[in-house]
Amino acid sequence: MSKVAFVTGANRGIGLAIAQRLSEEGYSVAASFRSTPPENPNLFPVKCDVTSQSEIDQAFDQIEESLGTVEVLIANAGITKDNLLPRMSEDDFTDVLNANLTSGYRLSKRAIKPMMKQRKGRIIFISSVVGTTGQAGQANYAASKSGLVGLSRSIAKEFASRNITANVIAPGPVKTSMIDDLTDQQRESILAAVPLGRFAEPEEIAATAAFLASDQAGFITGAIIPVDGGIGMS
Repeated sequence: MSKVAFVTGANRGIGLAIAQRLSEEGYSVAASFRSTPPENPNLFPVKCDVTSQSEIDQAFDQIEESLGTVEVLIANAGITKDNLLPRMSEDDFTDVLNANLTSGYRLSKRAIKPMMKQRKGRIIFISSVVGTTGQAGQANYAASKSGLVGLSRSIAKEFASRNITANVIAPGPVKTSMIDDLTDQQRESILAAVPLGRFAEPEEIAATAAFLASDQAGFITGAIIPVDGGIGMS
């Protein structure tokens, strides 16, 4: 019987690439979306707003009934609401933390008890290089992505005895629709800061997630894995 993975925000970009990679490796993959489901017929689409505990609970119930217990949770869904701090509203700050950070708490809390019963599990949070470097105009986003590190490491320590690992992937700029929406000047400015001189492909983030989800990564927990082209070096 194949392992069950749940990937949030999996209808496009990094989330879709991760879901497709895990599916190719033989996982039964539940892919969450808010409005438009992923088109890949090999994925099990689940409507879920990660800012709602009730929708998260319903999603897990649906997955458990149709596929089985979630052994791999990949918390990828998130939003941005960029602005300079003096112009950033409190709603914009708390909305981003709710979607990017508090959702990780909600998802892992729901996933952890079944994992404890099975005495195995993988929890992977998709953070960002911005979580450690900071970024002008993204105080809310950077705070939310940084918070995932503390959440992951606390989970790693709490549940190591149950063979449950928790890790963070910190991507740099990735070739997604967000990059496509930038001006040429903005793209050039970002590339100038990347030592490797290019954007990551979503599949490169997916390959890292697939490794952390695998049995071969069983001795890795509480780690931050940068996939950022060197932009986060200090």
